[in-house]
Amino acid sequence: MNRAGTRGVLPLVKRMGKTYNKMVSQWGARGGVLLLMNGARALLESLKREGVEVVFGYPGGAVLTLYDEVYKMKFPHVLTRHEQGAAHAADGYARASGKVGVVFATSGPGATNLVTGIATAHMDSVPMVCITGQVANPYIGKDSFQEADIVGITTPITKHNYLVKDVNELPRVVKEAFFIARTGRPGVVAVDVAKDVFDAPIAYNYPVAAQLHGYTGDVAFEVPAVWEAAEALFAAHRPLLFVGGGVVLSDTAAYVRALLARTGMPSVATLMGLGAIPAGTEGFTGMAGMHGAYASNMAIQECDLLLAVGTRFSDRVTGVAAAFAPKARIVHFDIDPAELNKNVRADIPVIGDLRETLPALLDVVKNSGAQDLCARFRPWRGAVLSMERAHPLGWKESADIRPEALISRVRQLVDADAICVTDVGQHQMWAAQFFGCNEPRHFLTSGGLGTMGYGLPAAIGAKLACPDKEVVLITGDGSIMMNCQELATMADNDIDVKIVLVHNAILGMVGQWQRLFYSHRYSASELKGRTDFVKLAEAMGIAACRIEMQEELDAVLPRVLRERGARLIDVIVPEDADVVPMVPGGKRLDQMVLGGR
Repeated sequence: MNRAGTRGVLPLVKRMGKTYNKMVSQWGARGGVLLLMNGARALLESLKREGVEVVFGYPGGAVLTLYDEVYKMKFPHVLTRHEQGAAHAADGYARASGKVGVVFATSGPGATNLVTGIATAHMDSVPMVCITGQVANPYIGKDSFQEADIVGITTPITKHNYLVKDVNELPRVVKEAFFIARTGRPGVVAVDVAKDVFDAPIAYNYPVAAQLHGYTGDVAFEVPAVWEAAEALFAAHRPLLFVGGGVVLSDTAAYVRALLARTGMPSVATLMGLGAIPAGTEGFTGMAGMHGAYASNMAIQECDLLLAVGTRFSDRVTGVAAAFAPKARIVHFDIDPAELNKNVRADIPVIGDLRETLPALLDVVKNSGAQDLCARFRPWRGAVLSMERAHPLGWKESADIRPEALISRVRQLVDADAICVTDVGQHQMWAAQFFGCNEPRHFLTSGGLGTMGYGLPAAIGAKLACPDKEVVLITGDGSIMMNCQELATMADNDIDVKIVLVHNAILGMVGQWQRLFYSHRYSASELKGRTDFVKLAEAMGIAACRIEMQEELDAVLPRVLRERGARLIDVIVPEDADVVPMVPGGKRLDQMVLGGR
């Protein structure tokens, strides 16, 4: 806006005294161009400068001015039906795209409804910026209507957070929030903005760069540590590459694949690391951990070197930590020093960004005069493949539709680069086992927090991030009810996601534990209600069908998956199907329940 264009608003601003004087001074310093706007407009302009393509959110009293500017600017915004859905949608968008997901919510219950979504993203190191409205400055700290201390509430589950009480701080805070969210170990930043800040005038100027005391986003790595890791690899006879979610987050899968090609060592992945190594890669035995493949878990227990890359050694991966990889020297590559020696002690810790440490390791391996590593490791890889052949992932054929067979069939019918999103429970583990992903960011799930209700809104976010890719949601009849209202969001925005509902009429994972360890006492786990998921989907504008018999699986599933538009496929499976292998709580990885496949 030029100077002439400000005549209508300058008298109003002038009455504000000091604020006006500051603005005029800033205007003069920029050679006569006064970018005068309110805080809400300044926030949206800042999001544009950060490359934000879409925001997920839900309006309310404290953010009405912000939403008025969304309307005026035609800023891309998806109205979810619940703030938790908005947070998960932003999360799915971020995971699928590698960009920062953004969510809006109002004060009080609007902000607190984001908490589960924030914690979910925090546990899996997903870059998000959550912008919430707060009551106006005069009412903060007075238990005002719809007031909640969201900064205090989210402090343990965010990378950083802010309370903005001065409009002039808003551009700087937004710049810093995005910088913090996307650099170093990615994470969630919460920005709480007082209601009157949105209305306040500002002479807008967006910072070129964030300047933070004590944080640069850079993590220096020590070259000697990389050399030590390489020397350990050269000395090993039974090395195993253990890939975690950090490889996906850092977009370093190419280095991992090059390292495997150069060495020929076998490999496994955590739940969050799926997709970093293509599912069909020889020597890659799939997921390790509580429901990992037999060969994956046994390889960990038998290897003499565990090269762990971008994993935090969660308890779901290690089993009894003291008995994890008992024969191995452990090399741990990670960007976050806090994760080193937290759960599993590393013999060789390598701190640094994988985008720097992995190329350095690969260079050492390529340029070393060591003997042919592929030849040296071939007997060990053969032994791991023998384990895989002895106890492959599979299922027993039956008259009922087996969940494993269902997911395998879905995998066959969708594109090779389809994105699989899951909720949490048995279906999540079956998807991890049987929906082989070939690329990073193609398997989206709540790994750390294990959030039921994540899948449906996350699938919405993933499809908006990758409109040219097929997106398939694998969910359960328990999980989908947690955020089923987002079916309306999917329908209203014409978001083409195929929903495969694994319907076993029970909270599957809870029921499995009750069968195995509580003498089949299904306490509050059976879902024997009368909800008709086909009618529920149709009522919200989503076409749906039900599959109950094997022959329908072959006749109906291929047709529905190829139809345009969102579809829900309600597939009836046995109540008593178990996810196996399974490492019971308090057991070692080699103490798996294999089941009667």
